[in-house]
Amino acid sequence: MFYALADPTRRAIVSVLGRGPETVSALAAPFTMALPSFMKHLQVLERSGLIRSRKTGRVRTCELVPQPLSDAQQWLADQRAMWEARTDRLAALVEALHQEEQSDAE
Repeated sequence: MFYALADPTRRAIVSVLGRGPETVSALAAPFTMALPSFMKHLQVLERSGLIRSRKTGRVRTCELVPQPLSDAQQWLADQRAMWEARTDRLAALVEALHQEEQSDAE
């Protein structure tokens, strides 16, 4: 999923789909690339599980699948908490060593 979101075009597509389902032609309109190139971006997003599409007649509509983003957000929050705790412990250790160094100098 992070690979899929690494590309700015795909992030823009996800942002648009966050507002609701859109047809492929409506999604592709703001971009200056050929439709086959745009479809490759949609395929990457679909394979990652971030979007799904359905075809009705000749019209393909895409929609966001929010669960993978929620899962990633939770994972990132867990990682952030872990690293903040580690940096807090490191800061406390540095402060303790600094205090010890000052005590030894007196």
